[in-house]
Amino acid sequence: MDLLDAARIVLGLVLLVTGGEFLVRGASALATRMGISALVVGLTVVSTATSAPELAVALGAVVRGESELAIGNVVGSNIANVLLILGVSALVLPLAVKQRLVRLDLPFMVTLSIMVFLLSLDRQISTLDGFILLATLAAHGLVSVLVSRRKAANAAGTEPTASVGDPGEVGGIDKVPGAVTKSLLFVAGGVGLLVLGATVLVEGAVNLAEALGVSNLVVGLTVVAIGTSLPELAVAVIAVRRGERDLAVGNVVGSNIFNIGVVLGVPAVITAGGIGVPGPTVAFDIPLMLAAGVALLPVAFTGFTIARWEGGLFLALYASYTGFVILDAAEHDALDGFTTIMGWFVLPLVAVTLVTFTAYEVGLREGRRATGKASGFR
Repeated sequence: MDLLDAARIVLGLVLLVTGGEFLVRGASALATRMGISALVVGLTVVSTATSAPELAVALGAVVRGESELAIGNVVGSNIANVLLILGVSALVLPLAVKQRLVRLDLPFMVTLSIMVFLLSLDRQISTLDGFILLATLAAHGLVSVLVSRRKAANAAGTEPTASVGDPGEVGGIDKVPGAVTKSLLFVAGGVGLLVLGATVLVEGAVNLAEALGVSNLVVGLTVVAIGTSLPELAVAVIAVRRGERDLAVGNVVGSNIFNIGVVLGVPAVITAGGIGVPGPTVAFDIPLMLAAGVALLPVAFTGFTIARWEGGLFLALYASYTGFVILDAAEHDALDGFTTIMGWFVLPLVAVTLVTFTAYEVGLREGRRATGKASGFR
């Protein structure tokens, strides 16, 4: 059985890489042909597609009455998306961050994380809470599309329009109809391979974890969270290597927004009484998910890039978090020493580093702005 589960993991990885390649090619081509930026495609189409495994796992978990697995999957995936996915992607190539992402989407992601924390204080995501999350997500999607179309129309010197228009116009379709169909087929094929790959991989990984006696919450926060985040990782790395860095960052941020709005919202709506939230998740994991989003704000704001060293820092933080979860689940003797080192040394050092570099970058920007104004008066 262990050998079969290992084969599932390998097969799942192959399917994920292939599906990610198909999805990136199709999505980037579709964005070009429809006059929509790669960032918006990453925030909407690609993020929805790569979050399909999280939704499938969450729905299956609540049907089986395993709410711990559902909430652990969402929270763990969002933490992995920021710290693991962006960390690996930034190590491959520094990531470019659009001003629109910093001004609209990142603050919205943080706001949704705050909402989840507040809604879960009663240890439950109720049916009403689920409707609130879904409505908030729908509002963000509408604003994203309107902002993108208005920006494209302004760049072309035309008024924004809600219709597809003629071929070659803003919002229009490529002159070759078959090219759009081909792009859609690439997207659909990529989504199918990603979902299949994540399903096979998670099944093998969960079987191995359960054989070791690991709890559902820990499985959701680690094994399942990483497994269902692998589509985002595959898409992000492939997008970066193909030069679509906007798509990579947009995919991660959009996936986090989708995970909170839909992957938590839908199960809460369709399940009587909503989804129960374990106490440790409210006390530690959800605040850490919020902290990861907040930490991304100054990193993205400073120079609108995520540098390699920042990616390495994210990876180190994710490794520390995973180590804590595993030690806590095993009730290992090293947990107390690990917690002391993290709480009194590592995390304060990270906070000081982020504040220092943010202040330095802000100072550089203000200096450049002042120099530009001074040169304008000459």
